Amino acid sequence: MNASVAIQILPETDSTKELVRIVDEVIAYIASTGLNYYVGPFETTIEGNDYDQLMEIVANCSKVAVEAGAPQVSAYVKVSYRPEGEILTIDEKVTKHHK
Repeated sequence: MNASVAIQILPETDSTKELVRIVDEVIAYIASTGLNYYVGPFETTIEGNDYDQLMEIVANCSKVAVEAGAPQVSAYVKVSYRPEGEILTIDEKVTKHHK
């Protein structure tokens, strides 16, 4: 892997139930991309070898939230990118903490 992004989507909603429903729609979209991803309590991390594809997914996450009913969305994104080489994978970062 040479790139990963962590994205937190915060849809504007009237209830926690609606917030969870919209975030679940975004996670379903991320899952549909076929890339490796990890859902954490505050953000979802996605990894791949195509930086542009990851940036397109990030852009689409806000659109998915709006299509799911959010009138406004805030997104917080972290990016790790090494065009020539490898970055630490999700598994390398977290597996030892989940045994």
